[in-house]
Amino acid sequence: MSLLCMLLAASISVNPFIGASTSIDAAGVFHGLGKTYPGATAPFGMVQCSPQTITGGDNGPGYSYEHKTIEGFSMMQLSGTGWYGDMGNLLTMPTTGELKVTAGSEKEKTDGWRSLYDKSSEEADAGYYKVFLSDYGILAECTATPHCGALRFTYPDCDASRIQIDLARRVGGKADEEYVEIAGRKAVRGWIKCSPKGGGWGHGKGNVSYTLYYYIKFSKPLKDFGFWNGDQVVRGIKHMQGEHIGFFTEFATKKDRPVTMKTALSLVDGKGARKNYNAEARGRTFDRMLASTQKAWQKALSVIEIETDDEDLRTIFYTALYHTMLDPRDITDVDGRYWSADGIHKSKAFHKRTVFSGWDVFRSQFPLQTIINPGMVNDLLNSLITLAEDSGKGYFERWEMLNAYSGCMLGNPAISVLADAYAKGIRGYDTEKAFEIAVRTSEKFQGTFRSISDVLEYSYSDWCLAVYARAIGKDAEADHYLRRSLRYRDIFNPETGWFQPKDENGNWVPYPEKGRLTQNFGCIESNPYQQGWFVPHDWDAFVDMLGGRETALADLEHMFENTPRNYCWNDYYNHANEPVHFLPFLFNRLGRPDLTQYWTRDICRNAYHNSVEGLVGNEDVGQMSAWYVLASIGIHPVCPGDTRYELTSPVFKRVTIHLPNGKDFSIEAPDNSDENNYISSASLNGKPLGRRYIDHSEILSGGTLTLNMSSEPAI
Repeated sequence: MSLLCMLLAASISVNPFIGASTSIDAAGVFHGLGKTYPGATAPFGMVQCSPQTITGGDNGPGYSYEHKTIEGFSMMQLSGTGWYGDMGNLLTMPTTGELKVTAGSEKEKTDGWRSLYDKSSEEADAGYYKVFLSDYGILAECTATPHCGALRFTYPDCDASRIQIDLARRVGGKADEEYVEIAGRKAVRGWIKCSPKGGGWGHGKGNVSYTLYYYIKFSKPLKDFGFWNGDQVVRGIKHMQGEHIGFFTEFATKKDRPVTMKTALSLVDGKGARKNYNAEARGRTFDRMLASTQKAWQKALSVIEIETDDEDLRTIFYTALYHTMLDPRDITDVDGRYWSADGIHKSKAFHKRTVFSGWDVFRSQFPLQTIINPGMVNDLLNSLITLAEDSGKGYFERWEMLNAYSGCMLGNPAISVLADAYAKGIRGYDTEKAFEIAVRTSEKFQGTFRSISDVLEYSYSDWCLAVYARAIGKDAEADHYLRRSLRYRDIFNPETGWFQPKDENGNWVPYPEKGRLTQNFGCIESNPYQQGWFVPHDWDAFVDMLGGRETALADLEHMFENTPRNYCWNDYYNHANEPVHFLPFLFNRLGRPDLTQYWTRDICRNAYHNSVEGLVGNEDVGQMSAWYVLASIGIHPVCPGDTRYELTSPVFKRVTIHLPNGKDFSIEAPDNSDENNYISSASLNGKPLGRRYIDHSEILSGGTLTLNMSSEPAI
């Protein structure tokens, strides 16, 4: 390893426990906290090998830190989602003693194979997790490669040790049907079918259907094994198919002699799972698989270097960056095949991606990735374009998972991602076909919009479509969608001075007692005060509608001054949810950059921590963390589709982004400190900048942005 690599390795610290709780009590709201998982995965990997503490309910990651028992370790997870979650298949548990064929319940205190665990023994890092299962005296360890998960169990001396696999388990429900068969002296293989009737995403409302193929290799020979179907245990056969089945293998163990289980997955077929195993796990020890994944994370996270003496800040930053590199995951097999809505395809042009939490991630996550992982953004657009074709639906899904059109949330965020990517030079897809699909997407969701969220979100995405149309030479279409992007004005009530929903007859719906602070009044997961600022594409005109700069500024200041300083769920600046994430940067647009700088530093300081409660809201598949990454280095967009990033006060004295084009872009703030929160002047490559923003092209050109910091605001 080179000296530079060793220095980088020493400077990168990841704590996957940040946000790893679904606790409603700790969050103070039903959405819970971060809902991340602490288990092992590779950058944008298909497999997430992670501990599970709970099945069912709104517990997307299947794990919550405050739980006292573990029910097993599964192979696919979601990061930061609500709505019941999905996947969590192949729940695997090491046990000793009496065979039990249900996990049991911690909450209901029902008996099963689950085990108490020693909380002090839990450790996690990028690509690794371990815990000591107290009831069995077993040390469990997890790692993962892109397509494979590896478990290593170190048992006590025991004549009746065991590995058992619940094939029916699913985070948000259960599988429909499962199959397992012996595939050699040490191997099993099979498949698991899941559909909405078994629950899953949105408790079935998310329309997710998939078949997961697996190939599993044990380090111990399969001499004493069996199956269960419901509560019936069956031995003496070599395969089983059913609706609630499991598999177990029993063996004697000696203290300090670990047993490993390596699992390869494919969404294509059984041959794909075996190929994935041969490419990433065959002949490799647990430690070798771990080393390869740690190396992959080292490379991925080293894309941004920060300079800080505060180890907590270092961990918060790199964990946030880590969380932005989990999804959209790559589900292409090693042979280039992938599963789409109409069957199996193969492509050399892109990798199939899934888990696109569009309404959340168009705001910060994808703008960040356009800088550091443009190839992933290109993959995602190709994946959405081909899915629109393969499914026969012809339009972009707003919240895609495993080829499902879940319809979750609102707006047309894929059009935002498309426009933003194209404007930034990411164009490795059929641009004409993308335009046709974007038009169908926009037209499909037109109608008599009366809610505030609908009108504002669709107005913005129509602006994005206009920008994209203009860029590819379709001026007439651009003019049409630009005009339509101004429809937000139809629900602005000049008498109240704010947005207001209308009834089916076009009349204003009266404000309730709390007025525009009323949650869900014409809004989704927000109130009119929070959602109503979302006019990023026509900002100057909107400010005029509010009565001018001073009126808008006073109202925005009022919002932040009434926000609780822990930034947990509230009726003002609610950092726990996405609609407000761009608001601190609007102060730049209102001529008060000092307030952008003050509030973003305050949010970074008080809404993000190196602890389980370190995320004030759901991680939402990278969005919450991407906000921190961008804001903490000193840049953030207000309007994706525009190549402008607002400047703000960086958390660090120096940040260097190693760009994919081989150039470096650095942000230096040599006098930065807790007291020196304000930018007194800025220069780019030694020349005075004279503005409060920087363009994407200037970042890609490389160079150094120098921010001179002061303890006094410079307006």
